[in-house]
Amino acid sequence: MHLCLITHEYPKAGFAHGGIGSFIKTLAPKLVEQGVKVTVVGLSYDFKEDYQEDSGVQIYRLGFLNIKWFSWYFAMRAMNKKIASIHKKNPIDIIESSELDLAFLTKIPEIKYIIRLHGGHHFFAESENRKIHFFKGFQEKLSFKKADAFIAVSNYVKTKTNQFLSYNNKLVETINYPIDVRFFSPKKSEIKKLSIVFVGSVCEKKGVRQLIQSFPLVKQKYPDATLEIYGRDWFFPNGKSYISMLMETEISKLGNLKKDIHFHGLVNYKSIPDIYAAAHVCVFPSHMETQGLVAPEAMAMEKLVIFTNQGPGPETITNLENGLLCNPFSAEDIADKICWVFLNEENVKQIENNARTFVIGKFSSDIIVKKNLDFYYSILNN
Repeated sequence: MHLCLITHEYPKAGFAHGGIGSFIKTLAPKLVEQGVKVTVVGLSYDFKEDYQEDSGVQIYRLGFLNIKWFSWYFAMRAMNKKIASIHKKNPIDIIESSELDLAFLTKIPEIKYIIRLHGGHHFFAESENRKIHFFKGFQEKLSFKKADAFIAVSNYVKTKTNQFLSYNNKLVETINYPIDVRFFSPKKSEIKKLSIVFVGSVCEKKGVRQLIQSFPLVKQKYPDATLEIYGRDWFFPNGKSYISMLMETEISKLGNLKKDIHFHGLVNYKSIPDIYAAAHVCVFPSHMETQGLVAPEAMAMEKLVIFTNQGPGPETITNLENGLLCNPFSAEDIADKICWVFLNEENVKQIENNARTFVIGKFSSDIIVKKNLDFYYSILNN
């Protein structure tokens, strides 16, 4: 089987990437180990043609003309040309993309097309109370019409997306993101006492603002607590940094407490297990997720995780059994949950053990890779 994955986020040294890039970086080499030929096609980070091979995965990053209003046309022309060239040399069986990316691909009759629901424009526009952008909304609808099947990364994203877009009576199956439970495994590391750790994009939808607002409430009971924030900054359309906004509107009000809030910026993926290992508690109060990778990653390391009670949060955590759920819009509730962790050390250890057991049973790479392979072959044989 030859699988072609469409993504512009496959990790490359020196460039930031998102959750989709991390997901494909985990899944693709595992599929190669199972005898699948995997090709990744996407747009270059710097508009320059680039080829890389990573653990048997062939990655083509395409250069294209970056001309305002027309860059999408030149990008899609480059994508279609490269896919046709690859297919001619080594026939592709399946092309997989995220929600938008099939819109302007030319369908090749002998190839099956799958959309993996990572959370598209309609999904996040609704959850963030934004209007549907006309062109992006059009793209997504066009893309869905071209799909032969769909994979949802959680039951929540499957149900929610279907409120806005039709699956056109095609097969839809839920397959979670894989977690490498060997890479994310318990470490004998010195825990930084009373450290609160966040990992992810530093933006509004990840709940960072409410997490910062919860910090002075925690400090009232635990004066030595620190807040460690790891992840890339997000920028408003006018170019202003989200972290700068937080500094002006939230952190500036904290007086002496601000010295205990540390922004570490983007970190190397290989260093994330060490970051989790040193944390007293990991807190991810997202306003919305499709599934989220950081929560099960930290859980696999037997860390106490406080996750959002919104969206797919309850699919990952059962409150007080394998972690804690919080109301991500309430600084008071986030603070209460953090303080509970600091206060209940004996209960925490059992919850942490339960967390890793749960992740191994639900998210481990071996289980998820098999589910993906079974789905791919069922589509080819249909």
